[in-house]
Amino acid sequence: MQSRDIKTIMEIEQSSFTAPWSELSFFNEVYHANSLAKVALLDNSVVGYICTRHVLDEGHILNLAVHKDFRRRGIATELMQRVLEELKEKGCRLLYLEVRVSNIDAIKFYERFGFKVASFRRKYYSSPNEDAALMMRWL
Repeated sequence: MQSRDIKTIMEIEQSSFTAPWSELSFFNEVYHANSLAKVALLDNSVVGYICTRHVLDEGHILNLAVHKDFRRRGIATELMQRVLEELKEKGCRLLYLEVRVSNIDAIKFYERFGFKVASFRRKYYSSPNEDAALMMRWL
């Protein structure tokens, strides 16, 4: 991910989430030392992205989205596979994420990568208010 990608990322972000990240949040991921942020390109256009952070031996998936016109084509799978490999190379042993409890498709997607629900974070999300499932897996 590079700063020039953020305009397109914002379009995907705003159409994918009810409480989208700000442009500044993505700039922070581009320039943060412990960030691993990637984009998926199709014909030189950004069609998806993933943002993760790593500290010591822990990784945290912060954001993952694919443009609605390109979903169910393996793009999110490819992004996840690359991030899993790179985080493992960086010495991460544990990876976690939060996901809306109502987002069954996303929960099933993460389960395919070996994530399991470890606990819940009450009222974690706004717009609308909702609990998050905290999902974890070992690398």
